[in-house]
Amino acid sequence: MKERVLSASEFKAKCLACLSEIEQSGESVTITRRGRPVAILGPVKRTAIKSLRDSWRGKAQIVGDLVNRDDSNLWETVASK
Repeated sequence: MKERVLSASEFKAKCLACLSEIEQSGESVTITRRGRPVAILGPVKRTAIKSLRDSWRGKAQIVGDLVNRDDSNLWETVASK
């Protein structure tokens, strides 16, 4: 594998094409200014995407009855006349 080196001005002119190339090949590019390396641009290390299903398993706990909950003490009673 040949390491790719671009000057800052060349990178500026070909930025989007360079990003596409990095995404496809997975190889890094060294960007230089006046012949000296200033940055290395490379692909992102991807992590496995977790399914949303069961994503809260083990992180939350249901306490009590959610369906037949008695909230009558939260309401004010109005005396009928």
